[in-house]
Amino acid sequence: MALQFKRVLLKISGEALKGNEDIYDKDKLGDVARQVIKLAEEGLQVGIVIGGGNIWRGKLAGTLELHRIEADYMGMLATIMNALAFEATLKKMGFSKVKVYSSLEIKTVTTAYNYRDAREKLDEGYVVIFAGGTGYSYFTTDTGACIRGIEIQADALLMAKNGTKGVYDSDPNANPNAKFLDSLTHSDLVVQNLQVMDSTAATLSRDGNLEIVVFDMNGKDNIIKIAHGDLEATYIK
Repeated sequence: MALQFKRVLLKISGEALKGNEDIYDKDKLGDVARQVIKLAEEGLQVGIVIGGGNIWRGKLAGTLELHRIEADYMGMLATIMNALAFEATLKKMGFSKVKVYSSLEIKTVTTAYNYRDAREKLDEGYVVIFAGGTGYSYFTTDTGACIRGIEIQADALLMAKNGTKGVYDSDPNANPNAKFLDSLTHSDLVVQNLQVMDSTAATLSRDGNLEIVVFDMNGKDNIIKIAHGDLEATYIK
């Protein structure tokens, strides 16, 4: 089956790369990297945003009684660590065309974010990783992913979930009768308070006409399958 998109922004949670006790699981990192390389070699242009939840969580900030602003910047730094770990994994597997952009400038290991440059790298076949969130506090990684997706003119934002095949009308873990929703509008996310992303991210995606595909990344080659339209998922337009 042919690729259903030309350019995508893949959003992965930091927890998806976490081991049972360690912040990274080598096999999980390698499996995601292998799938991304396969898609890049097929011609899909891939931008990536990785959350920081395997390293830093807001709950810990509360325990430490940190102000929201400091906690948010610590979370942004965690996303940079994850970006560098994923970059290193790609290169270790023989894929050298990868670039890490960060909203928080760290000259030694990242490049300052520039959407024009990022578009050019994608056209050249690079896998582009966006780290550091938006560079500002009070914005989630989901919001940062939506902004980057719009700015690089992605055909879709692929939101990878852990063990959930898409969006339901209620929590399927709490309600065995929860109904799976295969298609929605951006406004549905806000009006129905569906826990896919925060309202700011949903509104930005609507205003930027960014399609969102919510899918379960747990399963053999599920990232590859969703890129080919060969996996059940929720499509938000």
